Amino acid sequence: MSELGLEFARRQDDAVTEAAAYWSAVNRRQFLTHHTFAVSAFATPFSRWLIDPAEETRARESGPAVDRGHIAELREAADSARLWDSRFGGSNRKSASLTEYLYERVAPLLRGSYSEAVGRDLFRVTAEMARLAGWTAFDAGRHSIAQRHFIQALRLARAGGDADLGSYILATMAMQSLMRGFTSEAIDMAQGAYRRGQTLDPRVAGFAKLIEARSHARAGDERSTSACIAQSERLAERGADGEGPAWIGFFNQQRIITDAAEAFRDLGNHRATFAWNAAGPMPSDAFARSRSVRLSVLASAHAQNGDLAQSLHLGRESLSLFTRLGSLRGMEYLRVYGRSLEPWRRDPQVVTYLADVRKATRTLAAAAA
Repeated sequence: MSELGLEFARRQDDAVTEAAAYWSAVNRRQFLTHHTFAVSAFATPFSRWLIDPAEETRARESGPAVDRGHIAELREAADSARLWDSRFGGSNRKSASLTEYLYERVAPLLRGSYSEAVGRDLFRVTAEMARLAGWTAFDAGRHSIAQRHFIQALRLARAGGDADLGSYILATMAMQSLMRGFTSEAIDMAQGAYRRGQTLDPRVAGFAKLIEARSHARAGDERSTSACIAQSERLAERGADGEGPAWIGFFNQQRIITDAAEAFRDLGNHRATFAWNAAGPMPSDAFARSRSVRLSVLASAHAQNGDLAQSLHLGRESLSLFTRLGSLRGMEYLRVYGRSLEPWRRDPQVVTYLADVRKATRTLAAAAA
């Protein structure tokens, strides 16, 4: 059971079997949450995907017939889940039910009969949903579960012949690695996601460069950070008028602003953080998690600038939003922010605020267990 979901199967049929078995275990709560994230588990999926990111989808002739109506249903479910996750976070019931849907509805379709064209679209939409299941688990602090979802999503994207989606999933894996403290591995994966940048949708390539920028910032490399952000902006501009897949629609100048502000916060350059924040509006309620992140980043920058009152005002607003979203990942942002409050560690307001963060973290962790 401990290895379930970590296999990046060589054969397409085995990939379906592995994914379905993993979804079954998670859905039936047979997968134990005490398993931990291991960045080394990404090594084989990463290398196998780089060797062959888009294989030929094979038709199947046994099992119930799968048609375009099924694909439309899955597409609608994926779009709905993605919008709910952006607005309400990974702990809401609709997001949390993704694994149940993958096991009960999608897995039987993957074992059905379909043409090559229908099968290709079936694998692609399933990979998108599996990535989102991983993302919601990641947001809720279930890192080992998230990691396995990402690995299966990457394998299914490969089965669907979709290098764009695979690159996006790999960039998401890089982001998880970065947030778990594996900066060097995150740089490698982000660069791997960009490797086919000349043929990818510009927005997919731009997102990979943005994650690379954030990874360089955590490594303290301001020059590489700035270069990657500039390249990400150019790619976003190239892709602005395209009609790419809906799942990359979030990648725009506003997203770059939010991540660039965070990158320069990590570099300790509060002036650059303020400049990036001023370059565009705060994310709307439709992107509540991004709004929470930006608030926490600004709170850190104000602390770096010596403005405790404004820093705590923004820190409290970020805490309130992350708590409402049920985002344990958000609590990690607030722990980073908390380090910037060290000069005022004995101030009663700071003591109270940090206690509130610890209390919220314990509550969310208990809910995730």
